[in-house]
Amino acid sequence: MILISLQILLFFSAFGQIQRNRIGLQYEKIPIRWDEGLPLGNGLIGELIWHKEDKLRFSLDHAELWDMRPMQELHTPGFNYKWVKEQVLADNYAAVQKIGDHPYDREPAPSKIPGAALEFEVKDWGDVKQTTLNIETAEATISWQNGVKMTSFVHAKQNIGYFKFENLNELNLRLLTPKYEGSSGNTVGGPVAGDDLARLGYKQGEVIQSGQSYRYIQQGWGGFYYEVYVKWKKINPKTIEGSWAISAHYPNKPQPEAQKIVASAPSYNAAWQSHQNWWTNFWAKSSVSLPDPVLEKQYYLELYKFGSAARSNTPPISLQAVWTADNGRIPPWKGDFHHDLNTQLSYWPAYSANHLEEAMGYLNHLDQNREQYKKYTQWYFGSNGLNVPGVTTLLGEEMGGWIQYSLSPTVSAWLAQHYYLQWRYSMDKDFLKTRAYPWFKEVAQHLEEITYIDKNGYRQLPLSSSPEINDNKKSAWFLENTNYDLALMRFLFAKANELALELNLRTEAEHYSKILNQFQSYHLSDNKELNFSKDLPYNQSHRHFSHLMAIHPLGEIRWENGAKDQEIITNSLKLLDKVGPAWWCGYSYAWEGNLKARAKDGEGAAAALTDFATAFCSTNSFHLNGDQTKSGKSNMTYRPFTLEGNFAYAAGIQEMLLQSYAGQIEVFPAIPQKWQQASFKDLRAEGAFLVSAQKTNGLVSSLEIKAEKGGKAKVKLPFKTHSIEFNKGVKVISQNAEFMELAFEKNGSIKIKNGAIK
Repeated sequence: MILISLQILLFFSAFGQIQRNRIGLQYEKIPIRWDEGLPLGNGLIGELIWHKEDKLRFSLDHAELWDMRPMQELHTPGFNYKWVKEQVLADNYAAVQKIGDHPYDREPAPSKIPGAALEFEVKDWGDVKQTTLNIETAEATISWQNGVKMTSFVHAKQNIGYFKFENLNELNLRLLTPKYEGSSGNTVGGPVAGDDLARLGYKQGEVIQSGQSYRYIQQGWGGFYYEVYVKWKKINPKTIEGSWAISAHYPNKPQPEAQKIVASAPSYNAAWQSHQNWWTNFWAKSSVSLPDPVLEKQYYLELYKFGSAARSNTPPISLQAVWTADNGRIPPWKGDFHHDLNTQLSYWPAYSANHLEEAMGYLNHLDQNREQYKKYTQWYFGSNGLNVPGVTTLLGEEMGGWIQYSLSPTVSAWLAQHYYLQWRYSMDKDFLKTRAYPWFKEVAQHLEEITYIDKNGYRQLPLSSSPEINDNKKSAWFLENTNYDLALMRFLFAKANELALELNLRTEAEHYSKILNQFQSYHLSDNKELNFSKDLPYNQSHRHFSHLMAIHPLGEIRWENGAKDQEIITNSLKLLDKVGPAWWCGYSYAWEGNLKARAKDGEGAAAALTDFATAFCSTNSFHLNGDQTKSGKSNMTYRPFTLEGNFAYAAGIQEMLLQSYAGQIEVFPAIPQKWQQASFKDLRAEGAFLVSAQKTNGLVSSLEIKAEKGGKAKVKLPFKTHSIEFNKGVKVISQNAEFMELAFEKNGSIKIKNGAIK
């Protein structure tokens, strides 16, 4: 049995002494499944350490290993949004599924593909003494009873992995390749189980050994190939060090070769310092301290995985990021970029956790593929402007599959929220002008062109959907806007108006306001609950809370707006619980934690996030989608690994501690009554404010706000009596018993203490 223990670390700062429960992983044995392995990564390359058939195994991966052949049949002449509506109205939807849906399930590619593996002979070393992952330093360690010790890390900044064995005379190491030729049994596994890699049709690459090194080159599709190189040597009679690299090579895109990367790499110890410096800086960005060890443990593991999977200069987080399945098969759902929920949830925690730089990898990817998205928008929708396929390859190319969502007309509106959040949390005016607003403007153009005004004067999509209600059936299409599409379009035009005003583009702002006012109100039941659509109430358990988008993440319906919105939020979440979680995934519980936090329900948020952490995660914290306890938290008990649930969980914890989406800074808005002690340092609020707060003996004892860019802030006061410590550049504009309005100069700060705390 694998046991997980806690590493309790102390953190000291100007905020005071905060106990930081920086929990890593500690096992009595080496994990025996790839999806339980110790994860290491840097956004581009990754490693999973586990035990397979008496051998220590490193599963190696690279985010740009892709088979990018076009999806068969998707570009059949005449196939487009208009034609799909014609088939829906003609009750001929089987023709649509044949072109848009079936190839995704049937064809093995386009798809993410795995890299290789290193295997070490360890059976003669005896029992394992301890296996650990130190998430503070991103280093894995395994100790054996005979005294052998292995350490490994993937460099945080350089695309190279390292390993070191101490108290060892000789190392027996092999480089193993994925099985691209021959079948391992069941050839076609479908989107979840994955097809055999042999279906890709590659000729198996050759592994060449030269002394204490291996080199492997694997040819892929369309001129693509990748190289894996590993080299090791004795440093002294009892220490052996090695390093590995993977390089991905596409035509007309020169990249350094793996062998050259390893050849020019510094030693383990020399590389260690810069690696550690990066992680020290990463962890210094923010911290939390919770009285619940389960929730705090999971939170820090999620941030660790985010730091391992996200960089500004690497591809964004895909379904499995840099930890593609090492099981001889294509990864679940082809390891692709799902923009109907998965990529969005993966970046939810970045903003409040103060990791804006890492979040830029997402937006950089979207901007780099803009021309491809425009080409797709013209082909499928016949519109100008910009939309993004809901399911894409590494280069943003459409993949199809359940086209209500993979070819949804509103994908770019949800993606626009991440441009908006980057702007609001950074207040970078240049980013607003050159990147955020242009994205909103082009998405608005697309949506304005494809919508029409109905007989009641409302602006409608020709076809609407609500992920993933009614799966990919004809009944999954609606001829009137669903609450999902309605929320996204209302958000898009409302924020386009806001950003245009920020840039003093008043004519454009007025136009967006006019379009916004043409959308109808949200569809509600007689009991003031959010429906799926006008005529379809929330009447089925479903993993995707698409009908609740207006509450979270979009914040169009807000608790802070008063009784009317509070009634909708309360009743909608009560109905969600009443219908129950029979068909939820793990990410549903993580999303529910965020929703409950927005409803100021601390107990409900903590309960949902606890269910996620204890029932839907592997022993290494990976989100496995299904209920691993088989205790009735979901009818789905399978275990395909995807990451979005992990990161949505982290965002839920942050929503419990700090909210700023409604134009005010509120600390501890949704924590359980029993949490007598809690604190956080430098969580980021909209407006580029860094916020720290502490709760002591059940009362908020201090609140500190630092203004990175200056500006005004409205603060909800968490105490009745207080004392204020001003830094220069801060003044109180107005104050009452509940709120304080402050004006900050750049880098101004203020600390407010509870007068009741002695």
